[in-house]
Amino acid sequence: MKRLIDTLLRTATVERVEPLAGRFRAITLTLTGAGIRDLEVKPGQQIRVQAGAANPVVDLLVGALRTYSIWEYDRTRMELRIFDHGEGPGAQWARRVRPGEEVSVFGPEGSFVTRPSSYHLFAGDETAAVAFGAMIRGLDDGAPVHAAIEVDTEQDQLPIPGEVTWIHRNGRSAVKSADLVVAVANLDLPETPGTAYLAGEAGTIQMVREHLVRDRGWHRRNVVTKPFWAPGRTGMD
Repeated sequence: MKRLIDTLLRTATVERVEPLAGRFRAITLTLTGAGIRDLEVKPGQQIRVQAGAANPVVDLLVGALRTYSIWEYDRTRMELRIFDHGEGPGAQWARRVRPGEEVSVFGPEGSFVTRPSSYHLFAGDETAAVAFGAMIRGLDDGAPVHAAIEVDTEQDQLPIPGEVTWIHRNGRSAVKSADLVVAVANLDLPETPGTAYLAGEAGTIQMVREHLVRDRGWHRRNVVTKPFWAPGRTGMD
């Protein structure tokens, strides 16, 4: 029986799997099939990877789809940088997948992308770093960029261009991180709002948003949020 999602999936071949420093793993996919060269990918968008079987009811419709931000795309190759954590289907797939294997993908999708602004502010944790890297590299408006990214240790830092304020937890919980809020508060930003892109743990990005709105006088329309995860919750992008 053909599943509903199978009509929308594209086929990709795993070209390369490379462990990176810290808990990241680079997985490069070669996309095949009609329409691939016309595929439009906006920096910050994501794809869904069919990582394995889900429970029987869900698997009948879609299987276990896991969402990953796209690090780079060059018309036929797509590089993912996957943060290795947990024991879910996505984490297990990223650890076991090998070059030469075929995988089904859906997308790209998502509205967490940059927009014209007088300047750009990026703030989040390591789960947002892949999207931030692509978004910052893709900027071509000449506007200043400010960034604060929290990771566990220096080993978890990705090569993101520009001046980035890195915050190291060193084993501390990433949930509702006051340290990231303090780091954003200490950034020397212009008096007038730009556009902020906040992503990562849901409670933390809510705190950063409230700081921008309450303490710096930003309007909420100037703050774009993307909660990638929250403790005890599954199914978040």
